[in-house]
Parts: sequence; C-alpha cells; structure tokens
Amino acid sequence: MAARFIVEADGGSRGNPGPAGYGAVVRDGDTGQIVAEAAEFIGHATNNVAEYKGLIAGLRAARELDPDATVDVRMDSKLVVEQMSGRWKIKHPDMQPLAAEAKTVLPRGRVTYTWIPRERNKDADRLANEAMDAGKAGRQWEPRKPAAAAPAAAAVAEPPLETAAPKAGWAAPADLGTPTTFVLLRHGETALTPEKRFSGSGGSDPELSEKGRWQAERAAEALAARGSIQAVVASPMQRTRQTAETVAARLGLEVRYEEGLREVDFGAWEGLTFAEVSERYPDDLTAWLGSAKAKPTGSSESFTTLTHRAGVARDKIIARHPGRTVLVVSHVSPIKTLVRLALGAPPDSLYRMELSAASLCAVQYYADGNASVRLLNDTSHLR
Repeated sequence: MAARFIVEADGGSRGNPGPAGYGAVVRDGDTGQIVAEAAEFIGHATNNVAEYKGLIAGLRAARELDPDATVDVRMDSKLVVEQMSGRWKIKHPDMQPLAAEAKTVLPRGRVTYTWIPRERNKDADRLANEAMDAGKAGRQWEPRKPAAAAPAAAAVAEPPLETAAPKAGWAAPADLGTPTTFVLLRHGETALTPEKRFSGSGGSDPELSEKGRWQAERAAEALAARGSIQAVVASPMQRTRQTAETVAARLGLEVRYEEGLREVDFGAWEGLTFAEVSERYPDDLTAWLGSAKAKPTGSSESFTTLTHRAGVARDKIIARHPGRTVLVVSHVSPIKTLVRLALGAPPDSLYRMELSAASLCAVQYYADGNASVRLLNDTSHLR
C-alpha cells in the first residue's frame, strides 16, 4: 500500500534578495513523525525562489521514500500554495521553471497543497535558517542527528498558537500589494437569539425575526455609506441568506453562497440553552468546552472540523477576489474562527470573544499569507 506523507517546506532570504536557504521535512501522514529532512544554502536569491526550492526538495525526499506516495504539502507561503494549486498565475520568470520542476517530481493527482500559518511551519523554518547560518560560515548544512529521531510535531492535531503574531500587521510591506479584506457580518437576530439558544446547521434553520430584519437594514445602510464592498459571500442558511440579500440589494450586488461558512451542527443541543445542555448532557458539555476536537452530543462536527472548512472557505474567497473587499455573512462560530486564525490565537480563544447579532468585524489578508484584524464586534450602526 502506498505511503501517505506530509511535506512541510520553507525558504528564506536575508535581504530578499540576499543569502538564502531552504528547509523541508517529510512526516508520516498517520503518526506525524518526521521521517526525512532536507536543507541547503543556495547562495544569493529571493524568498520566493528559496521557498520553491524547499518545496522541490521536500517532494523529492518523499519520492525517495516511496515513489507511489500521496503527499499533502503544507507551506506558509500563500504565493507558492496558490500558484501550485493553479488558482494564481505564475508571472515571474524566476518562478515559472521552479514551479514546472515541482510539478514533475510526483504526478499531480497525488499532491495537494495547503496553506498553514507560519508558526505551524517551525521545523522547515528552522532548517532554512540552519542552512543560511551554515552558508554564512562557509559550509553546507548537515543534519545534526538522524531524521527519524526527530520528535513528531502535532501534524495530525492542531498545535498551540499562543506565541506567534502575524508579521504583516498594520505596517505591511508595500510590495505585498493590495490586501484582500473580509468585512465579516454576523446575521441578524432570530427568535432563538435573545434566549441564547444553540442554533446551528442541524436545527430548525430559523428565519430572521422582526428585529433581525431591522438589524439587517441598518447594516445595509452602514455598508452602503462605507462604499467599499465589492462582492458578497454568505452561508446558505436562511438567516444568513436573508441578511446577505438585504445588504446586497442595497449595494446592487449578487450573493454567492459558500457551504463552508455555515454554522456548526450542534446535534442534540439544537434549540437548547446553555443551562439546559449543562443539565442534560453535563459530561459532553465539559468535554466540548475543554477540547476543540470534542463534538456536541449527537453531532459529527467539532471546532477542529469547523476550523478546516472555514479555512478552506477563506482561501477560496481570497483566490476568487484577490485585493478586493468582500462582505462575508456568516455565524458566530465561523466568524470567531476566522478571527482566531488571523490572530494566530489558540482554539479556546473562541470562548473569549463577544460577537453580537448583526455585528461587523474586518480582517485583511496579505499576499504572503499573513493577516491583520482591523475590527471586532462593531455594533455602532445599530445604536
């Protein structure tokens, strides 16, 4: 049976262009154990060239272990991931031959590409810096110990994100171009909202209440006055459709629906208050509050599952609307998740955010994969 590997790759340049190097690790897809490492000082080059060379080295290392393997490439370079996935054009002449070479290492159908935050690519980043340090000392990188002895990283589970901060932030380099901006709008109230009842994608799919429709109108007025929205994307649930269509009609735009933006399925908790769930399902509730992998009673979906699909939805929207301002109409959990991912915050930060009905948040995404949160839970338009 063919192996399944995870390749994490990175590259860097001290000067961009400047002294450059790459690093790559190959992990067992089932255990997360590092089974191969590669790194090299490549002389004077740019960050992007180094990143592509790291990708090629990682793919070759995986092929040497098993020529029939399937590989999930994970990189913090949004540019490389989007270009190799075929969603972004490869315009730079230095990148074109490297991308072509990467495509020849393994058949296209056996390689997938996933963007990950920089803090989840620490092993490849470490190797790239070791290679650059070696080059500065006038030598090539050599492994310090057998790759198989390296500790397994949490490749099969979401690692803690407490220590990392986006490097772009408020002062993003000009050469990253115009960021893609998400204006995140939570839907207006339903009959369940004031009673704080669980209302996910597995329940009754309620419509907006009278107050919820009023909130949607006020959001539409505020966003029309802002004048910057260029596209509208929404969860397909009834309350988000109604909210999005109200705003889109005011802006003269059409709504595109994205399944990945729907709310979590709360299973047997649908329609219940927190107190009722605590009384009926105390053990399940405790587990859910303690782990992003835990699922509500009777549900097949955890916050870890939500994180994956919300991240996929985010990347699809960015790829479809690069450099534009997009209104994203969704629910509490997906919006909090997108904010959490932009901040590089841990999973339990979801419980530390307030997100009112019809509130606005804003996140900007840069070409190198970094993000900046610009607004959180703004309800000024409802006052």
